[in-house]
Amino acid sequence: MVTGALIPQQAVAEAPPGFAAPESVGFSAAVPERFEALLASGRLQNVHGVVAMRKGRIVFEHYFAGTDEIWGSPLGTVAFKRDTLHDMRSVTKSVVGLLYGIALGQGRVPAPDQFLIAQFPEYAEPAQDANKARLTIAHALTMTLALEWNDAAPWKNLPTEAAMERAPDRYRFILERPMLGAPGKGWIYCGGATALLGRLIERGTGIDLHAFAKKALFEPLGISSTEWSKGSDGVPSAASGLRLTPRDLACIGQMIVEGGKWAGRPIVPADWLEASFRPAAIADDAAYFGYHWYLGEFAVTGRVGTFGAKWVGAFGLGGQRLFVFPDLEFVLAVTAGNYSRQDQWMPPYAILREVFLASLET
Repeated sequence: MVTGALIPQQAVAEAPPGFAAPESVGFSAAVPERFEALLASGRLQNVHGVVAMRKGRIVFEHYFAGTDEIWGSPLGTVAFKRDTLHDMRSVTKSVVGLLYGIALGQGRVPAPDQFLIAQFPEYAEPAQDANKARLTIAHALTMTLALEWNDAAPWKNLPTEAAMERAPDRYRFILERPMLGAPGKGWIYCGGATALLGRLIERGTGIDLHAFAKKALFEPLGISSTEWSKGSDGVPSAASGLRLTPRDLACIGQMIVEGGKWAGRPIVPADWLEASFRPAAIADDAAYFGYHWYLGEFAVTGRVGTFGAKWVGAFGLGGQRLFVFPDLEFVLAVTAGNYSRQDQWMPPYAILREVFLASLET
């Protein structure tokens, strides 16, 4: 039987600090039963891990065995546990967005209003394009570069991101992509935008992206075990290479709930989070896009009636999801291995809506 506070109910009293029964933080006691019913329905195919937090406490944590891979290399069946690392895929992009804000707060990277091509003087040819010369770092942060890029349906097509990772010079590959329109006129999902931000972070800090992430974000959050896959050029993939545990991903979400702080210590500047979560582009029918984060609102019905619950999210191929509801002080992290399925978004969405939001009482 699935239980609510991570371990069998009879052992809850022995759980370390940081755990709470769902009903003690505003959910109904039916969370475990709702999850079990969803699991029995067969709609959680190849979900690997689920961690939910409310008001700073872990209220639910569950792991499964399932097939997985590391950046396309099969691992076979993995028995996932609390400390098992998992590909974050494009959740990595949102983490890089946070890292850019930290580096900006330290004065190590240029501000969003600065011209992008000017930061890469070694590539003179792209600067000759009048539209490319007008691109700013904000266009990269909001993925409104208008570069020709095809990562929207990687289960159907060879994504441009994969070609970038194999390129001898990933930055030239990105900057020489054709433009499909004027800067800022539309949203095109683009891993190249993230790679450019990662390069600016590395130049400004003098260390590689993973090393900076450890020092500036992971270690302050108590995250000790991470990996970061690299492209053929040996550069950590800013677009999709990060590997974390679901619990550590949830901790990043909790840090956002706390306004960029962890245990009272500032980690990400609050003004950067405010800018990151300001709608800058329409990503699809259900979400906006800020500085590398998705933004939206769900209608939630609880004891106080129906209301709009605003969320920010990080999404990755295969069903990797981080949902953060700052006003509700609620975080949900899900990992899965559905990398080749078009409906990969459905299991984490069902967990969110049918287990947790449906159980919200206060």
